[in-house]
Amino acid sequence: MLLNCVVYQEGKKLCDIDVAAISDYLQKPGCFVWVALRDAEEAELKLMQEEFGLHELAVEDARHGHQRPKIEEYGDSVFASMHLLELIDGELVAGEVNVFVGPNYVLSVRNRSVQSFLGVRDRCEREPHLLSLGSGFVFYALMDAIVDSYFPLLDTLETELDQTESQIFRSKAARNSIERLYDLKEKIMVLKHAVSPLADAVGKLYSSRAPRVCNANEHYFRDVHDHLTRIEIALENIKETIGSAMQVSLAFVTIEESEITKRLAGWAGIFGVATAFAGIWGMNFKMMPELQWEFGYPLALATIVSACAFLYYRFKRAGWL
Repeated sequence: MLLNCVVYQEGKKLCDIDVAAISDYLQKPGCFVWVALRDAEEAELKLMQEEFGLHELAVEDARHGHQRPKIEEYGDSVFASMHLLELIDGELVAGEVNVFVGPNYVLSVRNRSVQSFLGVRDRCEREPHLLSLGSGFVFYALMDAIVDSYFPLLDTLETELDQTESQIFRSKAARNSIERLYDLKEKIMVLKHAVSPLADAVGKLYSSRAPRVCNANEHYFRDVHDHLTRIEIALENIKETIGSAMQVSLAFVTIEESEITKRLAGWAGIFGVATAFAGIWGMNFKMMPELQWEFGYPLALATIVSACAFLYYRFKRAGWL
């Protein structure tokens, strides 16, 4: 679905155009075309390939989707694939943005995501002196918006981790905490898979061998790389904290199980003594003196109760019951 198709000249919006007119404006000096698509169909991608002269391998990646974050060069053009992450009903869902960048065009294709880049376009149009830097700056603005969207997710995950850690020391909450920690670890890995490959790829956009379309924007891409590095460090810290929290939770589970085992052992000892006395006096031998004594039965009961009470007192004092 076509969202926008706009021509810019010297940093200012010239006009909205039809797709068929793209190739005509690409021939005009000082102009560049910025097109945005959402959930593009194969026919739309093929039409864009014809208008912009896109490399077939880049178009194939955009068509198939589910790409690893990456940035690839095809002559004077650049193809970038980035992940858009959203928290939906507590689950971290990954969408995708594919960006084609040439000397005088930018084409963004957003798939499986409800996020919008209208704010990016408004920001660029409010700063014509930066937009005059051409398609390279628009490429940076799109990437910067995607990377900045990771920070709220990171804050949410850190908050969730703090809440989970505070519940670990509550009674009988260790097992539930372990489940939440594993769920949180899965979200961390989704975010890490979006950040780490992109950080490696962005590094070459401000190096001495940066693509031509990124020239004059190196310091902007360096800033994006710095943001990605900060997120990577934060993710590693969260991952280590999750590992420590899991060990503490498992230790509490072990302690709870040992407490249960001690209680069972204590009660088993108490009933074992009672069973032993009952077994002795339950042997129906004729010459047992207690069988003929009128106080034998009350004394037997008193002995059993006294022994059980004594054991209960000792186990209670030892913390087993």
